[in-house]
Amino acid sequence: MDTGTPLGMGARIFAFGAMCVGFFIALLDIQIVSSSLNEIGGGLSAGPDETAWVQTSYLIAEIVVIPLSGWLSRVMSTRWLFSVSAIGFTTASILCGMAWDIHSMIVFRALQGFLGGSMIPTVFTTAFHFFQGKQRVVAAAVVGGLSSLAPTLGPTVGGWITENFSWHWLFFVNLVPGIFVAVAVPLLVRIDKADLSLLKGADYLGMALMAVFLSTLEYTLEEGARWNWFSDDTILATAWIAGFAGVAFVWRSLTYSDPVVDLRALKDRGFLIGCLLSFTIGIGIFATIYLTPVFLARVRGFNAEQIGLTVLATGIAQVASIPVYTWFARRFDLRWLLLAGVLLFAASLWNFAPITPDWGWRELLLPQALRGFAQQFAVAPTVTLTLGGLAPVRLKFASGLFNLMRNLGGAIGIALCGTLLNDRTNLHFARLAEHLNGQALGEFLQRATDNASATLGDAVLGQSVALRQLAALVQREALTMSFADTFVLICAGFLVATVLVPLLPRPAAAPVTPADAH
Repeated sequence: MDTGTPLGMGARIFAFGAMCVGFFIALLDIQIVSSSLNEIGGGLSAGPDETAWVQTSYLIAEIVVIPLSGWLSRVMSTRWLFSVSAIGFTTASILCGMAWDIHSMIVFRALQGFLGGSMIPTVFTTAFHFFQGKQRVVAAAVVGGLSSLAPTLGPTVGGWITENFSWHWLFFVNLVPGIFVAVAVPLLVRIDKADLSLLKGADYLGMALMAVFLSTLEYTLEEGARWNWFSDDTILATAWIAGFAGVAFVWRSLTYSDPVVDLRALKDRGFLIGCLLSFTIGIGIFATIYLTPVFLARVRGFNAEQIGLTVLATGIAQVASIPVYTWFARRFDLRWLLLAGVLLFAASLWNFAPITPDWGWRELLLPQALRGFAQQFAVAPTVTLTLGGLAPVRLKFASGLFNLMRNLGGAIGIALCGTLLNDRTNLHFARLAEHLNGQALGEFLQRATDNASATLGDAVLGQSVALRQLAALVQREALTMSFADTFVLICAGFLVATVLVPLLPRPAAAPVTPADAH
């Protein structure tokens, strides 16, 4: 530990706040492009398949570096790792805004995710170094709130920026906060020292296996639904590579004396259950962030700004819930609060079940607000229960693994949603088509044919247009029904996860961090 002058409470709060700024922008940039992909693709003359990599490349790079952050912080120290990460993230952000074609954009987005990813788990480590007792409850509430709030607000912020400025400013906005973090953190955060001797004898094979495993797994999950999974040769190949590399990585981590990621920490029941809950919550957060904008774009035809404003209710509700959660967390067993959060999350998903093609911001307001409130009560106690009782040395490695589980859950959740939407839409379309008969159908077709024929001046062409209108209507209904099915399935997953909460051990007193660590 650093033996410098201990920081007062005000300085610790400011230092923690500076790190939270970096943490927030790194998470925000996962989803900030999601509602603006069409505009980015248009600006860079790229098709939808290429443009999707603007998001995928960031996720792959970030998910690889997150579990490495524990080892990197020991080598570089927490403050210098965070500062270098902020500088790299900011530089890559500027390059993204200056990208001249889709290929340069994909490379710069991957750099942005890789260079900025270390800011995510490092905040968890520092929060538990800086604060003790009830102060940790507040710190965990803030970190937990930001970890789900940032990706939730991503489509809102991104849509507003794109509509009012241009997509380039999705990346240029990181300049000021990035510089602030890069300067403030080295001046104030001195909780450990660099140890360059760790570079000698490090588990470089384990790092390589982990990078191959996570990158190919993420690629398979992100691209599988679009390419019909294993019917595509590339998806099949990356799935096999991920499987072999994953087994080799686990074997290496369990047999090497000083692995880059200590999977043996999962032997601890509390940590294992906490990671499983983090995985489940990641599915819920990222899947719903994916589903709602897709519904609004494909079914309602909303633009980026309209989508952003519609999903804003979740973020507002979560911010409002932070003081409520803090009050309860100081007075009640966190396991009960976690159980309430998981059940509220399930209830919010159930409220999406009656969704229709006419749903707009009014109908989505209650389910989204309930989800925002639930996220705070689900994420924050999971952070405290899983990481709060760990010793500082274990915390660095555990934080990376814990965050990896949440991001993996998000990747699997999005892949699951894409597959379900495709398969269930086809199923519902076929079933609806089988029941298209009767007088009402005949009247609809006759009316549509007459209107189209009058407009086009051709009866045969008018009939063709009417049939296309009918097919589009049935497709819209089938797609909406598939959204309802997907929300219900994720809801069922959360109900199953409730059985894990009582298995968590009673919260233990947190280890006291020496004063000189501050």
